[in-house]
Amino acid sequence: MSSKRILFIGGSGIISSACVARAVELGHEVTVLNRGSSSTLRPLPAGVRAVTADIREPASVRAALGRETGAGLEFDVVCQFTAFTPEHIRTDLELFEGRVGQYVFISSASAYQTPPSRLPVTESTPLVNPEWQYSRDKIACEDVLVEAVRERGFPATIVRPSHTYDRTLLPTLGGYTDIARMRAGKPVLVHGDGTSLWTITHHRDFAVGFVGLLGNPFAIGDAFHITGDHAPTWNQIYGWLAEAAGVADPEFVHVASETIAAVHPEWGPGLLGDKAHSMVFDNAKVTALVPGFATTITFDEGAREIIDFIDATPELQRVDPEADAAFERILALPRR
Repeated sequence: MSSKRILFIGGSGIISSACVARAVELGHEVTVLNRGSSSTLRPLPAGVRAVTADIREPASVRAALGRETGAGLEFDVVCQFTAFTPEHIRTDLELFEGRVGQYVFISSASAYQTPPSRLPVTESTPLVNPEWQYSRDKIACEDVLVEAVRERGFPATIVRPSHTYDRTLLPTLGGYTDIARMRAGKPVLVHGDGTSLWTITHHRDFAVGFVGLLGNPFAIGDAFHITGDHAPTWNQIYGWLAEAAGVADPEFVHVASETIAAVHPEWGPGLLGDKAHSMVFDNAKVTALVPGFATTITFDEGAREIIDFIDATPELQRVDPEADAAFERILALPRR
């Protein structure tokens, strides 16, 4: 594979950081554009050109890229990790149309029909999520891109990650609050009966599939989810975290997702519009173009990586008092 000039908009997030590292590892020329707020938890690897600009202000992007790269807006690939509304996509079209060989938009697998009418989910599963505005906005972004592809031949690729994590991200309702409760011997809520299947993908595995699509002519004008094939139950996910945290006999209390959402509405969209349902994916489409893509890190290993890192990183050991109070209110409800 020949070296590509790749621009990452974003680059220090959970997903994008691994993709940047993978692109550098494969010898691509990588530029990262953001507002200069790169995470200290995920520093950019050596060899990456960092450009500071606000992607919401096209004039600042033109000036910054022209000044720092000496090549204006010309890239083989632009990877957009920070677009969440159709207006964001229209800004990118204004900036990059006619100047890029491939534009890759990070959408979301939560855009798929929720709950799904059948499993596994494929790229032809309808895009409709009545519960979560975030997902509906991603669908609207895709609509703008698909129109540009059809009407003007804009070289877009749409990528839909599902739950993708790194060593900083706990997948549970309360995050670190759940770990603290486990270690204190307090009950921990698990939504539903804990038996629904949840596809969970390590960001380094995701990056193999993602970077494999960059510069691939067969990916242009098409959509792919990159999710891995590892779909444990939520009981397993919480159990592996308890084991990694050194908790031998955790107390898990199962509560209906609808009840949790009623008591703490902030959790409602992500639960009812995503996590409450079994989500299993067919990855044949991406593996046909990127045969090396596979699940190599399962969550029993991922849980140990997360707990080890958080235990060594004091700033991540934050108990959320609002979440903790919500758990107590839910636990106080009468249960059958």
